[in-house]
Amino acid sequence: MGAGGPSGRSGPAPDGGWGWAVLLGCFVVTGFSYAFPKAVSVYFKALMRDFGVGYSDTAWISSIMLAMLYGTGPVSSILVNQFGCRPVMLAGGLLASAGMILASFTTSLVELYLTAGVLTGLGMALNFQPSLIMLGLYFDRRRPLANGLAAAGSPVFLSALSPLGQVLLEHFGWRGGFLLMGGLLLNCCTCGAVMRPLAGGPGARGGAGPEEEAREMLPLEQGKKPAGSPGGKQRRRKRKKRLLDFSVFTDRGFVVYTIAKFILVLGLFVPTIMLVNYAKDAGVPDADAAFLLSVIGFVDIVARPACGALAGLGKVRPHVTYLFSLAMLANGLTDLCSARARSYGALVGFCVAFGLSYGMVGALQFEVLMATVGAQRFPSAIGLVLLVEAVAVLIGPPSAGRLVDALKNYEIIFYLAGSEVLLSALFLSMATYCCLRKPRSPELAPDPPTGARDTEEAEYDGDPGPPHCCYHCHPAL
Repeated sequence: MGAGGPSGRSGPAPDGGWGWAVLLGCFVVTGFSYAFPKAVSVYFKALMRDFGVGYSDTAWISSIMLAMLYGTGPVSSILVNQFGCRPVMLAGGLLASAGMILASFTTSLVELYLTAGVLTGLGMALNFQPSLIMLGLYFDRRRPLANGLAAAGSPVFLSALSPLGQVLLEHFGWRGGFLLMGGLLLNCCTCGAVMRPLAGGPGARGGAGPEEEAREMLPLEQGKKPAGSPGGKQRRRKRKKRLLDFSVFTDRGFVVYTIAKFILVLGLFVPTIMLVNYAKDAGVPDADAAFLLSVIGFVDIVARPACGALAGLGKVRPHVTYLFSLAMLANGLTDLCSARARSYGALVGFCVAFGLSYGMVGALQFEVLMATVGAQRFPSAIGLVLLVEAVAVLIGPPSAGRLVDALKNYEIIFYLAGSEVLLSALFLSMATYCCLRKPRSPELAPDPPTGARDTEEAEYDGDPGPPHCCYHCHPAL
């Protein structure tokens, strides 16, 4: 799952087998988690009319949904480390579905915030993070490709949910659309059910009881002795202290990544949330405006697995952070260059370029984090990163909505969003080159921070394991 390879597992990652079923589940969960907040923007015009509110008020639904997806990351980390991935995902699927079903009966915007925003967002968060953790347990050598294929769920679902939402809106109204979409979210429970733990190593089958299966579900407990064995009590005390590992903030690479992601998220989602209503205000028919999100999705479908395969190449994987910076740079420049697009052809061109760069960002973001912090600290690291991003999500889209209401002009929104994404790309690449890059030669030992990190992980596992001697063992280098 992380830079340390299979260390921390009960055995090497299968890189296949049941892992493909886990990958499919992660694909579906990722699709719902990222596409759903954007797809509900199709209903904003109807909500504005029924509740008599402005665009910024309805934009809070998507923002709260995304904020819950990101902001509850630490909660999800703790629950996964306490109960396992499968139970958390099953509960999350039920919550996400219940939120949209209850939203169809609401009579005020505040009730929509609590149901579609808070409940559905929390449910998707409890599915999204555990699915990534399980994907990392099942894949190591093919991890970049697996991440790219799983990330492709976002554009696939976006290209399907946006037109579907428009059809449901026309035939059943926004209440009927919310009700039916709530039913679709029950598929997250199915995805949680396929997250089978690696019991006793790759390819091991049942024979484990519920308690053992739950323990095997936890990435921090793989390969440990039973709690009743010698040293079990000491390990339980360590585990309790590490339900959320804040030591990742001592890693300079993690701090740089977190700051870059905060700046990135301020502007990354703004164009897709604003696009449909921007096109409608420009005179584009409703059906054609909704199709623009599908154009982004179609390009994104190809970009994510292709970029994942590219990142897995031997000569590229050591420099995956720079590839990630390049993707962000392209995304920011696309926003800046397309700020004055008004015709439908120009908007389609923007969607193609945006979908390509956006897909690259989506395919690489978690691969870079996994390579930065390593296997043991990834569950805590992703929770903390998502919490920081939640603040940016609550600032970006709502602020853009208020600017649209005040200025009646979308051009400045695209300039602002593009500048933020561009700044994040420049910061990540320059900080990585100036602060994190260190010269190495064959006779030199690994960098002290990385060595210290691996030592800490080995001590925590109670198994020193072999030294890291090559890039395959430690791709973060």
